[in-house]
Amino acid sequence: MSERAVEAGDPVPPFAVTCDDGETLTHETIRGRPWVIWFYPKDDTPGCTREARDFSGLAEAFRRLGVDLLGISMDPPERHRRFREKHGLAVRLATDADGRVHRAFGAWGSKNRYGRVVEGVIRSTFLIGADGRILRVWRNVRVPGHAERVLAEAERRLGRQEAAS
Repeated sequence: MSERAVEAGDPVPPFAVTCDDGETLTHETIRGRPWVIWFYPKDDTPGCTREARDFSGLAEAFRRLGVDLLGISMDPPERHRRFREKHGLAVRLATDADGRVHRAFGAWGSKNRYGRVVEGVIRSTFLIGADGRILRVWRNVRVPGHAERVLAEAERRLGRQEAAS
């Protein structure tokens, strides 16, 4: 049975992930605040490192909007901790060891890699509203400039709400 990839307007699918600090986050515990959740293939690889560093560099701007950041891969929590420490990352990282959360979001599937079709992580980012609904989806992400585009969308979607608060 194939799962339908979530789209803007959909509720966040049920999930649970373990963060590198040991905390478990679920679709229920993230409600009440906006989030950016991104799925990436592997800690400490060039593209994934750049993506995590880019989000880390903008972490304060996201915080001013009230947006929490979470990167998810299949790497174990200890590897996430080493990755965060090595690169001074200011973002939380979480483990989806069996890939269920990737699949629930549509961040796992067939992709073309160097001319061959393979199954794997589809680099994807989701802007999620405080109500638990997905506001925007980016799939097959190209890393350069991506974090800045996500921040601009968060400012456009959430900035007015924050100013009204």
